[in-house]
This record gives sequence, C-alpha cells and structure tokens, in this order.
Amino acid sequence: MTEPLVQIENYSFDFGRITVLDHVNLTLEQGEFLSIVGPNGAGKTTLLKCLDRILPGGRGLIMIKGKHLETYSQKDLAKWIGYVPQASGPIPPFTVEEFVRMGRYPYRGLFASLTREDEAAVMDAVEVTGVREFSSRPLTALSAGERQKVYIAAALAQETGLLLLDEPATFLDPKHQDEIYAVLLRVNREREVTILQVTHDLNQAVLVSRRVVALVRGSVVFSGPGAELMDNRILERIYQKSFRFVMDPQSGMRLILPEVARG
Repeated sequence: MTEPLVQIENYSFDFGRITVLDHVNLTLEQGEFLSIVGPNGAGKTTLLKCLDRILPGGRGLIMIKGKHLETYSQKDLAKWIGYVPQASGPIPPFTVEEFVRMGRYPYRGLFASLTREDEAAVMDAVEVTGVREFSSRPLTALSAGERQKVYIAAALAQETGLLLLDEPATFLDPKHQDEIYAVLLRVNREREVTILQVTHDLNQAVLVSRRVVALVRGSVVFSGPGAELMDNRILERIYQKSFRFVMDPQSGMRLILPEVARG
C-alpha cells in the first residue's frame, strides 16, 4: 500500500487564544481531487496555509510524501506544493509572462535566467490554461477570470504534484468558472496532479471531487463521497439549515436547488 501524498494527524492551530483548527485528521492520496467545504470561519483557508507553511507554528503532525513538513526548505516545499490564493487579493505589478515565469523560482531562483527546460514548463503552463494570447499584458489589464487562470498557470509552471486552491472560482462569471474547472480536471485526470480546493460551492464540489471534507469550527465533521454529503441530516450539522435538492440529469447526482427569497 502506497503512502498518502499528505497526511495530517491531530493538527491544531491557534490565532492567539482562538483555536482555528482543532485536532484535524486528514489524508490526501496521490491523484485525488478533494474539496474542503464548510461555513465561514471554519478554518478552511487556514488549513491550506498551514500545509504550504504560510502559517507555521501549529501543533500535531503534517507529512508530505512521507517527510515531516518542518524538514522541507521553503524552496524544496515549492517543488511539491503550488498555492493559488483567492483572485480578489492585491494584483502583482507584472505581465502575464513575467508572473508565470516566476513559477520556476524553486529550480532557478526568483531572478535567475531560465533554461530550455524552464521555458518548456512555462510554455506548457500557458498553453494548458489558455493564457498565451494575452501573455504580454499586465495582470492589472485582465479580468478576474483571466487573472485566475494566470495564477493557476504559474502554479503549474512549478511542476508540483499538489495544487492548493482557495476558492478558485469565487466571484467569476459562469463562463470563467467552467474554464477554470476544465483546466483543473484536465491536469488532475491526464497528469495526475493532486488537487485540494476550498470552496463554498457545494454543487461544484460534489461534481468535480472524488471526496469532500467538511470543517466546522476547525474540526472535520464529514469526509466521504459527494453523494453522501447531499443529505440534510449531514448538511444541517454543517450549515445549521436544511436544503432542497434536485437530480441533475447529466451527472445523475443529487444537487442543491438554489433558494429564492419570496416576499
């Protein structure tokens, strides 16, 4: 039996006196597409940042490829993990090409000249994400959806085995949401890139993920196939409300029917 790509055991993290993650146990297998869901303040983004060591200092165990997270240099960790934050943050002052090329920093340093191998990785990343057509534009000139694809391209240029994505399709229109998930599903299925995403879109989570994990107040309260999540006995524990469902004729999955406020 092969060891998991990520293994988290009894992991807790505090902001001051506030416990944000509380004895989290989670494994992630090579090639999985896993979604983390839960209400606001559940610790979802914090968990991603602990995995990428943006937030150090937690208690418990995190293993990446069978090695303790603390034993990795930040540069070596970047060869295994690519982190894509929410697109709503500050926009870096670079062109698309400049930003994607920075994805090679774990191999060459941030400002070193790129080799032929590096250039090939950058070209592949811009091709698979569909951003080559505006590679000379500044990031500030792109729409939120285009910019998110660029951020994913930079992470793919790292040639990591694991992508961490924090709400990759939030605030995007339906067209760009579809394009983002088409890219993610392609690299997951064709290249076996492992994907761990945080999302508030429960329907999207169950449609794209092999497994869904729910956090509530920093603890794992559900882990299993998305079809099992779509049950009010489970969802009421997570969100303190019930939902209505509809059967999707294309996937055969039970999905949440959007609610419309009525006067």
